[in-house]
Amino acid sequence: MTGPTVNAALIVLTGPTAVGKTDLAIRLGETVGGEIISADSRQIYKLMDIGTAKPTPEQRARLPHHLLDVVYPDQHLSLAQVKRLIDAAIEAIWARGHVPMLVGGTGQYITAVLEGWSIPEAAPDLALRAELEGFAAEHGIEALFQRLLEHDPDAESIVDRRNPRRIIRALEVCLVTGQPFSAQRRKSPPPYRVLAHGLTIDRERLYAAADRRVDQMIEAGFVDEVRALLEAGYDRSLPSMSGLGYAQLAGHLLDGLPLDQAIADTKSATHDFIRRQYTWFRGHDHGFLWHNREDLDEAALFESAQRWLAQQRALRQGD
Repeated sequence: MTGPTVNAALIVLTGPTAVGKTDLAIRLGETVGGEIISADSRQIYKLMDIGTAKPTPEQRARLPHHLLDVVYPDQHLSLAQVKRLIDAAIEAIWARGHVPMLVGGTGQYITAVLEGWSIPEAAPDLALRAELEGFAAEHGIEALFQRLLEHDPDAESIVDRRNPRRIIRALEVCLVTGQPFSAQRRKSPPPYRVLAHGLTIDRERLYAAADRRVDQMIEAGFVDEVRALLEAGYDRSLPSMSGLGYAQLAGHLLDGLPLDQAIADTKSATHDFIRRQYTWFRGHDHGFLWHNREDLDEAALFESAQRWLAQQRALRQGD
């Protein structure tokens, strides 16, 4: 697969966690003949359903979903691999006459598609990662970031200096390939016609909705899900197990952290995550049409999407 070969129409629906993307996307997809491609970095993992707010079997039965349950929690799926899977899904869905819909809150996935990132293909080097993690633990994240800048000064503008996993990956690419990470992550206009929508609500109301969802996850068996993962041998240090709630509930199950505290910590971490999502959206807003979820006129949105798609199909006939 060398890249997309069709000028597909692509609908994007994004927004912070707990804002209500899944239900709206399904109703929109049923209206326009869509298929959903998940843009969620946690829903790619098998066996992790409750804590990732994965669409239920009933929701998945209403229309096709893609990029769910791709790898097991101890397997790695790079951003380059994810982008290839998304591009392939977009092309296949459009080619069979349906509408590809990229839906989720992982801004990096969406931005990689909309900005046409060409992503470094360096394979993971687990020994090197362990060495870099040890360096960060001993000297701190800022020292790790300065080490990256020694190899790639231009990385300062594209790598979050507060995110050790991103810094380690960028350093890994530099050291494995011998080339700057920034030079390898090129951009080119994507071959898609894009209609991009974003959902938002008042921040405090969103935090409250996120807190309610955490409580619902606990009631649905989130603790048992994490216990089953640990008992299956999935170590708490895995990137997959660092997700919201998984790390906190592992602390409850393995370290004796009171469940009430683990739940409170999960809610606090979720609020922090929402703030980071909004920061990403502000820095990578490619003409998104933003809607307040609480007063959204769904019928008008669906009608507008149908008109837009009719225009794209007319353009396709003229290609």
